[in-house]
Amino acid sequence: MTHRIRRFRIADREAMLGFADALPDHDLLFLGRDLKHPRVIAAWLGAIAEEWIDSLVAEDDGAIIGSAALVRDPLGWSAHVGEIRLLVSAQRRGEGLGRDLLEAMLRIAAERGLAKLTAAMTPDQTGAIALFESLGFRGEALLKDQVRDRAGQPHDLVILSYDISRSAAQHRAYGFDS
Repeated sequence: MTHRIRRFRIADREAMLGFADALPDHDLLFLGRDLKHPRVIAAWLGAIAEEWIDSLVAEDDGAIIGSAALVRDPLGWSAHVGEIRLLVSAQRRGEGLGRDLLEAMLRIAAERGLAKLTAAMTPDQTGAIALFESLGFRGEALLKDQVRDRAGQPHDLVILSYDISRSAAQHRAYGFDS
């Protein structure tokens, strides 16, 4: 199946709400905010305008089927660190879409001059963990009972990290372009 990856834009607001509504609630636990709420989408678009977030969408025939964001705080103590958030439609998983989005985010992170990336997910999201690990992310922390779902049940979060500068140095040492 085909898809096109491009920047998330204001005109995508309703399509993003539709995409979020179709995702299982469990997929959204790592976000910190409920993506199904219009005010969260509005804040997201505001952060893109402020250049605190770089965000991409994958679309197929005009419908959003995936999304990735690189969140950073250029004014904070961890301005060198970005957080990757990745979501793929349940019906489109296993097609390489998540990998395409994640690889695009890695390129943007390098362009932004970031030194480290993190990603959070629940431990049962084994496919997502495997994808991130296949691109060089490694487990860094397990936060017990960090988030609660709509029913109030606690869930752990796994934090994965990626050292951009170490990876670039390894690529140079082996003669690969970074």
